[in-house]
Amino acid sequence: MTTPIILVDADACPVKEEVYRVAERHKAHVRVVSNSPFRVPVSERVKRVVVSDGFDAADDWIAQNAGPRSVVITADILLAERCLKAGATVLRHDGKPFDAASIGSAIATRAIMEDLRAGMDGVGSGPPPFSKADRSNFLQALDRVLVRMGRG
Repeated sequence: MTTPIILVDADACPVKEEVYRVAERHKAHVRVVSNSPFRVPVSERVKRVVVSDGFDAADDWIAQNAGPRSVVITADILLAERCLKAGATVLRHDGKPFDAASIGSAIATRAIMEDLRAGMDGVGSGPPPFSKADRSNFLQALDRVLVRMGRG
């Protein structure tokens, strides 16, 4: 059985430290993928992947490297869809999974929200603040996924 790999869409990821801790406990590999360098722990399991600053370059790298033994951490709905098609498990930063049952409605909601924002001329708010509960939910969700992969 191959070791699970966690692919982190790192540019706006608030849970990188949590990923490192859970990955270490489960002996999983981590790839921190971004357009600019991030500090990562000194570990043979954790590697930084800096891609070009081309549009969607990090997403493309993650999607091309995702598969059945990978967990993708992202809030990007379109990247989540690509990774699900490759057989990966996909988690948002708050621990909620993207899966075959939820991705269609997530894409539809994204399109509606994009249309609404376009008509508001920049007025409005972004996502709610990231909370301690979100962080805790993420830790539990990632742990559950890696435990399940360890059994399979």
